[in-house]
Amino acid sequence: MTMMGSGMGPSMMRSLRRDESVTKERLSPGTVRRIFRYARPHAAQIVGFLVLVVVAAVVVVANPLLMKAVFDDGIRPGRVDIVVWLAVGIAGLALVDALLGLAQRWFSARIGESLIYDLRTEVFDHVQRMPVAFFMRAQTGALVSRLNTDVIGAQRALTTTLSSVVSNVISLVLVLVTMLILSWQITLVALVLLPVFILPAKWVGRRMSRLTREQMELDAQMSSVMTERFNVAGAMVAKLYGRPDDEARTFAERAERVRDVGVTVAMYGTVFRVGLGLVAALATALVYGAGGALVVGGAFELGTLIALSALLMRLYGPLTSLSNVHVDVMTALVSFDRVFEVLDLRPMVAERPDAKPVPEGPVSVEFEDVRFRYPAASEVSLASLESVARPDNGPSQEVLDGVSFTAAPGELIALVGPSGAGKTTITSLVSRLYDVTGGAVLINGLDVRAATLASLRDTIGVVTQDAHLFHDTIAANLRYARPGATDEEIWAALRAAQIGDLVESLPEGLETVVGDRGYRLSGGEKQRLAIARLLLKAPRVVVLDEATAHLDSESEAAVQRALKTALAGRTSLVIAHRLSTIREADQILVVQDGRIAERGRHEQLLARGRIYAELYRTQFRESSETVAPPD
Repeated sequence: MTMMGSGMGPSMMRSLRRDESVTKERLSPGTVRRIFRYARPHAAQIVGFLVLVVVAAVVVVANPLLMKAVFDDGIRPGRVDIVVWLAVGIAGLALVDALLGLAQRWFSARIGESLIYDLRTEVFDHVQRMPVAFFMRAQTGALVSRLNTDVIGAQRALTTTLSSVVSNVISLVLVLVTMLILSWQITLVALVLLPVFILPAKWVGRRMSRLTREQMELDAQMSSVMTERFNVAGAMVAKLYGRPDDEARTFAERAERVRDVGVTVAMYGTVFRVGLGLVAALATALVYGAGGALVVGGAFELGTLIALSALLMRLYGPLTSLSNVHVDVMTALVSFDRVFEVLDLRPMVAERPDAKPVPEGPVSVEFEDVRFRYPAASEVSLASLESVARPDNGPSQEVLDGVSFTAAPGELIALVGPSGAGKTTITSLVSRLYDVTGGAVLINGLDVRAATLASLRDTIGVVTQDAHLFHDTIAANLRYARPGATDEEIWAALRAAQIGDLVESLPEGLETVVGDRGYRLSGGEKQRLAIARLLLKAPRVVVLDEATAHLDSESEAAVQRALKTALAGRTSLVIAHRLSTIREADQILVVQDGRIAERGRHEQLLARGRIYAELYRTQFRESSETVAPPD
């Protein structure tokens, strides 16, 4: 069997490419114990797998012994019947070896893929529960790497590495014992050349490690460039501001280096394989030379020499693999440890065991002396998940300081103020994207931290200034808010959002694909689809975070009409960019430096002549200047 034979397959080459520095990695306490927890559901399959590995190792030794018997007990005495039966036995062993290979591969794939499934689903589910702050810091590519590269590396601990260690140890012991029994003198001669191969192999392994690391880094750099240039936003910037010739030249330089490193890696691999073959050939020559002399002298028989030569070919591979076994095992353990790092991150926003659903009926929103600071990096993420790790300077200063207000059922509360005052933070606390650090946010008298997350998400709907749409159809994007919605309900939401006529005019209607992040649509169309999605959800509380901030006048007018429908009869918190849109608000809160600096209705605040009045006059003056005719 190839895997159990000479040991010169891809797994051994992969072992030699491993970075030896991995053996110096410090694992988190209890890593090995946690691995056993993932292995326990597959214990029966792992035992069956190891039994097959042991049987396959025995077959490796049995075949040369049958060859010995063919010469010594069949050909030399002239016993054709023995030769025939032994030949049948060799053929039978070949068949058994093939069946064992298939069975091992099935067990290996079943265990490995099941483990990958268990880890991936657990990591994905866990990451989905992390707070928004986590995604603001973690690099998407690093998270995907944990779900792919590290998870696959982890499963090798229970399949490839485990089978390799067990099979190589058993094969090595059986081969050495058999060779020593056949001839200890010839065995010692065969082992003389072992250091000639092992030492250069380690040197090649270190060189391959450095080159492979460089190759991975260069590949990552090229992937980053392509990812940035090939998404819609990046492609647009590159076309508007980029220099195509320079971009092409820079990419070509990196690709050239990847090519050169790839050639070097390929040559080192070839040198290694040629060297292994050469050492094995020299060892075989020594065995035939010394053994042949002993056969001529009558010290032992020809079949023994042939068996020793065949066993020798099965000796160097396991010895080489086991010389790197510590690196193999540590690499697998480190992969597990990196997966556990993500799983050990505790979500800052978690549901209490005794959580209650938000009470039914019209909803009030109340802030009671709310204080808030954004969490430090160490509280929400890992340095290894960020493209550029920055020193953690500890918690930030308070963003909100003693914010208190009440939105009665059905009321519209408008939040205005300069950028960075804390308006978006306030709305984020309502939907519990973050938890307050002081005070409380109440929904119908229930602290949002004591509410079930599902009921909170059902109660509150949010539309941001940059509405995100998935690269899918219009229908799929809308049903994300309510999976069981019928086409009639979707059309009703689209018409209420003032975009039904547009969707009807599209050749594919609801099955129109909106493109990456909805870039096939205009800003106003995206916002109206986001409002339609909110209407389909039918929340009792609506949060609008500057939903019309970046729209032209025509799109804004259409979105404003859609918003009237969305806000009707619902408790609403609206961050206003244009103050003219919130004149009818039940209460306007002027947020400044994390505090409520003013509150009241539009006319009242204008009459006071303070912050709001100045903001309104400034915005009105800018609008007048914008539409004024040129001199």
